[in-house]
Amino acid sequence: MQRKIAKTGVVGTIKFRNPEKKTVALRADMDALPINEENDVDYISKNEGIMHACGHDAHMASLLGVAKILSQMTDELEGTVKLIFQPAEESLPGGAKGMIEEGVLKNPKPESIFGQHVYPSLESGKVGIRSGKYMASSDEIYINIKGKGGHAATPHLTIDPIVISSHIIIALQQIVSRTAKPDMPTVLSFGKIEANGRNNVIPENVKLHGTFRTFNEEWRNKAHQKIKDIAINISNSFGAKCDVEIIKGYPFLSNDIKLSEFFRKNAEDYLGKNNVVDLDIAMTAEDFSYYSHVIPACFYRLGTRNKEKGITSALHTSTFNIDEKALETGMGLMAWIAVQKLITP
Repeated sequence: MQRKIAKTGVVGTIKFRNPEKKTVALRADMDALPINEENDVDYISKNEGIMHACGHDAHMASLLGVAKILSQMTDELEGTVKLIFQPAEESLPGGAKGMIEEGVLKNPKPESIFGQHVYPSLESGKVGIRSGKYMASSDEIYINIKGKGGHAATPHLTIDPIVISSHIIIALQQIVSRTAKPDMPTVLSFGKIEANGRNNVIPENVKLHGTFRTFNEEWRNKAHQKIKDIAINISNSFGAKCDVEIIKGYPFLSNDIKLSEFFRKNAEDYLGKNNVVDLDIAMTAEDFSYYSHVIPACFYRLGTRNKEKGITSALHTSTFNIDEKALETGMGLMAWIAVQKLITP
């Protein structure tokens, strides 16, 4: 077992007969979120203001279950399975990037990697998969407009950064509606506007915080430059200054076509065809994407919803919970997939 990879990551290795024959990697993320849990359950978070609101505890539990299952089959199989417990999926630059840089996909190098993530929109006992491009890249945008503050009753003596910011936000929407190709999913959203003025005070500056997401690296870089150009040029036209910082986040996640087909077939064999569903493309992001740009990867969704038990809350909410029956599906299916991958020529 390897510890302290990318600070807190852990990698376990299960070696079967002829361990060098083939290596398969399985990944679970393991960080929590700064949310105060409001569930009334025995396993409620013991730490105030911190909870597993994205199901990463279920991911860890599933992978530990896989470890227990596979460790009892060391004389029956050939090859090696890497169990990757990865930190920091929830924050840039992401734990996957650090673990890859520190050699998690080397010595031995896996021929493929699988990851699963809970999905509260899908009933417990089911899983979902999408071949090819599945989840978007994700970048953070920070725009700071520096104007000239003053009394709101004398706007002619100011360079109003609030008005300028409104022009910038509207103009930037043209990047999606008039610059992005219609067949290229793209999102540009702003979730925070910080302007420390008052009813009668025009502030000196305004800060905008947003996100940009898409599925093509060339277009991603081009759009970054357009964001900067538009924001700076509009600010200059009003006599203001503008600083734009774009922090490049996770790349888009692409499920290997052949590996996804392999997963689908074996998941149907294990769960039944009716329990394996197609997923739509998603504009959310996941740092499992880093693995998918290095080796063949398959990222699928584990259903955790149970309406009869009142388990319906979305991810990243204070009442998120899972139907614990999903853990049986999660660990059983992942172990099954690993076994099938090892025995398939």
